[in-house]
Amino acid sequence: MFPLFMKKYTFPEFIQMIYNRFPDAKALGMFDMSTRFVMLRDPELIKKVLVKDFEFFIDRRSLFGDSTSESDSILITKTLLLLTGQKWRDMRATLSPAFTGSKMRAMFELIVTYSDRMVGILKDQAGQMGYVDYEMKECCSRIASDIIATCAYGLEVESLANRENDFYTMGKKMMNFGKTSFFVRLLLYSVFPKLMSKLQVDLFDGEQIRYFTEIIKDTVKERDKHGIVRPDMIHLLMQARKGVLKHHQETAEASAGFATVEESEVGKTAIGKTMTDSEFVAQCLIFFIAGFEAISSQMSFMCYELASNPDIQQKLYEEIKETKKLLKGKPLTYDTLQQMKYMDMVTSEALRMWSGPATDRKCVRDYVLDDGAGWKFPIETGTCVMIPSYAIHRDPKYYPNPDRFDPERFSEERRADINMTMYLPFGAGPRNCIGSRFALMEMKAIVYGLLLNFSIERNEKTQVPLRLNKGFAPLAGEKGMHLRLKVRG
Repeated sequence: MFPLFMKKYTFPEFIQMIYNRFPDAKALGMFDMSTRFVMLRDPELIKKVLVKDFEFFIDRRSLFGDSTSESDSILITKTLLLLTGQKWRDMRATLSPAFTGSKMRAMFELIVTYSDRMVGILKDQAGQMGYVDYEMKECCSRIASDIIATCAYGLEVESLANRENDFYTMGKKMMNFGKTSFFVRLLLYSVFPKLMSKLQVDLFDGEQIRYFTEIIKDTVKERDKHGIVRPDMIHLLMQARKGVLKHHQETAEASAGFATVEESEVGKTAIGKTMTDSEFVAQCLIFFIAGFEAISSQMSFMCYELASNPDIQQKLYEEIKETKKLLKGKPLTYDTLQQMKYMDMVTSEALRMWSGPATDRKCVRDYVLDDGAGWKFPIETGTCVMIPSYAIHRDPKYYPNPDRFDPERFSEERRADINMTMYLPFGAGPRNCIGSRFALMEMKAIVYGLLLNFSIERNEKTQVPLRLNKGFAPLAGEKGMHLRLKVRG
């Protein structure tokens, strides 16, 4: 990992380089500091680890402390992302009912209402020029921040207009993974995990954690006091904490999208345990973190690809216009959005090209990888297994001409050719991304609003070809993703 610390490579490219170096290998052994790693390249072995033999790989790598600790000092370890064992099972079952299609449908109106305000602000900024230039990662981060504010915390924050509002600026500080303090903590957790846990050092700065914790607690107190009910995430989490949010049989609905991952039986298990205050705050925080960074990153890459492929953008715009016509003046609905086939194809391809670098699982009991044809690979308890999703998505064996943005891969005629084990934008198995429906809903709704009113174009600052940040930084353009939003006539 030394070349990454020295910023010689981007994180996904570094993993891809290792993946490509051994094209005939089913699995590769390696070390990251003191942690044993096994990188998987074979579809059947990946399916075994993520799905079939999940009981042996229930946990993720413990990067930022001990999730079994009862201390409230390190909130990140209490999030669904990093909980382990039975605590993870209980939390997944508690939260799962909040992310069903019916709950997303109720929340969708909040996103559409925000999208209308977003379009108005961007048109005002375009003014007489008829266009506005943005660094799209920043633009999408502001949009995602506002959507989190309304869908998770019940707040209305206009970050595109009120650029220095506390909610956005605190979120940006918290998510600044390039700052020295974050890098030092990450390095120390990699080298001295037990010591850092004992010292109760959180990954994020205390100022930002206290700010968002106070917002969450004040919102809950106000709603409990006045009996306020709003179809947002904090209301669903309040219900989940009280143990009244249950899984119900969902009515038949259109698919939420090709990339959607389905909930396993783990998430449908009824439990009697409820959340503590610190666990409640932690889940609200991880919802913010995922929305602010991951979703905004995917949206910005999707906009970049649309600007770089005007023929694809035009085809998507035609579908959007047709959908608008079918609505007959009514607002966009959740069900109508799910029926937009080309929108789903474009979104699925953007997720393929620009997914996270990798996902991992930690072996909790000694296990032997077995391909059923005589090849075996023992994995000891404590070993971490890496599934290099970015490299897999760029492997011509599974995706011909992988560096080309081609939504037609996901057409009804061709999607049967895709090995679903090797399509992993939201992971797979019981520990997949619980928020895939929300992420897809948000991305599609915002792109719908943008393209209906603007064409997305390159400008003189657009980097072509796009190069990524080096080191451990999240997926982002090396010099930003500068694009132009031009008002449609």
